[in-house]
Amino acid sequence: MRKISASLFISLDGVVEAPDQWHFPYFNDEMGAAVDASFATADTLLIGRKTYDSFAGAWPDREAAGGEDAGFAKKLGDARKIVVSRQDLTFTWRNSELLKGELADAVTALKGEPGGDIALSGSVSVVRQLLAHGLLDELHLLVHPIAVRKGMRLFDEGETTIPLKLLSSETFGTGVLHLVYALAEPTGDSTYDDAKAHLPRDDQ
Repeated sequence: MRKISASLFISLDGVVEAPDQWHFPYFNDEMGAAVDASFATADTLLIGRKTYDSFAGAWPDREAAGGEDAGFAKKLGDARKIVVSRQDLTFTWRNSELLKGELADAVTALKGEPGGDIALSGSVSVVRQLLAHGLLDELHLLVHPIAVRKGMRLFDEGETTIPLKLLSSETFGTGVLHLVYALAEPTGDSTYDDAKAHLPRDDQ
C-alpha cells in the first residue's frame, strides 16, 4: 500500500493561506532539506487545482532557467501529477492528469497501485478531505513562529474531532518546528475527575 504524506507551511495560529507572504524569512538549509525529504520517496504528487495552477505557473520556468532550484523543479516536473478538481482542465505541465471519480474512492484505488509514495503540498481542501476519510498517512507541519492573524486555517469548524499522534519533532535554528503526525484512534470520553488523579499532591 502506498503512503500519502502532506506537507504544509503553517503559522503559530494555524494559518496556511498565502505562505509566500510570511514564510520566506524562515527558510534555511534545514527547511530546504525537510522539503526535499518530503518528496524523496514519492513519484506522485496529488494536488488541488489552485496549487497546481501556482506550481505550473512557476516550476517549469525555473527548470528551464537552470538556476539553483532547477534540480528540484525537474523532480516536480518528472513526477506524476494528479489534480483534484470538479472542472475539466487543460494541462500544460508534463505528466499531469485529472483525478477521476469521487476523491475517497479514487485515492483509495491510487494507494493500491504499484509505485512510490504520494506527496501533497499545500492543497488544504484536499488534506482536509483525506483526513476526514482516514486516508492521510502522515501530516508534516512546518510551524513558523509567527501569528499571521488572518487567512484560512488548516482545521475548519466541524462536528467531529481529529485525533492525531506525534511521530517526530525537530526544531530548526529559525525557531520553526517540523512536526510529523499520523491519525490516531479516538481518545474516548474523560472528565476532570479522570484528569485530577494526575495532578501533583501536597505530599509529593
